[in-house]
Amino acid sequence: MAIAPKAILALDVGTKRVGVAIAMLDVRFAHPLTTLDATDPELMTNLQTLIQSEAVGQLVIGVPRGLQSQETDQTTYTRQFIASLRSVIDIPIDEQDEALTSTKAEDELRSRGKPYRPEEVDALAATYILEDWLREHEPRKQTT
Repeated sequence: MAIAPKAILALDVGTKRVGVAIAMLDVRFAHPLTTLDATDPELMTNLQTLIQSEAVGQLVIGVPRGLQSQETDQTTYTRQFIASLRSVIDIPIDEQDEALTSTKAEDELRSRGKPYRPEEVDALAATYILEDWLREHEPRKQTT
């Protein structure tokens, strides 16, 4: 028996790390979840396990662009990552512009005045990606 989807997962894909954020479908409040090693040969398996354990029904992946909205090497890398992910999972995947989310995350962590690790930047950037997606996909109110 399949578990009903209850969460949305967002990914901030990098060549070293993949930041992960989550929001429950009923609450729609995004928060950092974890950071995965992008060089781990088991990355896709680890993502599949995470998707199953968190009952994820929707993935959102941040897609970077250059300052003039042009495609970059990182854009190509992310699109290849998405294609690989689509081949191993069977849930919807949406792309979300991730403009300046890592910069915003780093600024936020720096403003706290405490040391932070790169992994924290990546997970917080994924949170901002998910927050942007949630804003753009607000549930429509029923009118009678």
